Amino acid sequence: MAKEQKQYIESLEEMVYKNRNKAYGSYQIRRKYRKYLSIALTIGFFLLAGVVAYPFVNALLAKTVEKKAEVTVIEADVASIADAPPPPPPPPPPPPAKVVQFVPKASKDSTTVISIEIIQQIDEPVVNTAPPPPPVVEEVVVVAPPPEPEEEKVFIIVEENPTFREDDPQGLKYLNENINYPVVAQENGIQGRVTVQFVINSDGSIVDAVVLRGIDPSLDKEALRVVSSMPKWNPGKQLNRPVRVRFTLPVQFKLMN
Repeated sequence: MAKEQKQYIESLEEMVYKNRNKAYGSYQIRRKYRKYLSIALTIGFFLLAGVVAYPFVNALLAKTVEKKAEVTVIEADVASIADAPPPPPPPPPPPPAKVVQFVPKASKDSTTVISIEIIQQIDEPVVNTAPPPPPVVEEVVVVAPPPEPEEEKVFIIVEENPTFREDDPQGLKYLNENINYPVVAQENGIQGRVTVQFVINSDGSIVDAVVLRGIDPSLDKEALRVVSSMPKWNPGKQLNRPVRVRFTLPVQFKLMN
């Protein structure tokens, strides 16, 4: 009897990966795909069933807990209550008070006198009084404060520029004689030009000094100090009248070799 030869049917994975490297990871994944899919579907089914059944189970457990609620019963000792003496009877009510009616005896000569009080209204004399004088209203005079003087306009360009002195129009000589070179800047070898801007009032005084361009905090501070300490300038003029002028002055710091 001839041996029956079992016909071998190749799977889809065998057909795809025939004559290929089956040790590659994708071959193993495709082989176990159905297994993993079945496990995932089973877990998902149980999770879905649990979610659907949760409200019913929760309601059933709540009813069970309500039925099992403890009921406290107070048992009275009937024997002790029966043996207890009865309470004393209430006291009898007091006897009603006797009411004695007194009726005066009427005599033949007695008469009833009814007195009627008459209240007479006494008219008081009317005294004519003069009305009170009207209140005196004091006049309050409000004096308005004097208007604040308008701040003079600051010019940048004028017909006649301000000057410091005849021999030192820009004040550079005064700066060289009165400036103190900071020791910190000398030790660090810092030098250069600090540009200071200020306003020369119509009386020649200096206000609002600021550093436009600085090089070092110590040098900037010294430049502001020496400029603010300058005596009064000859003010600038516009239409032959002293006016406020914004002025820019460079302060040079240079180390001597």
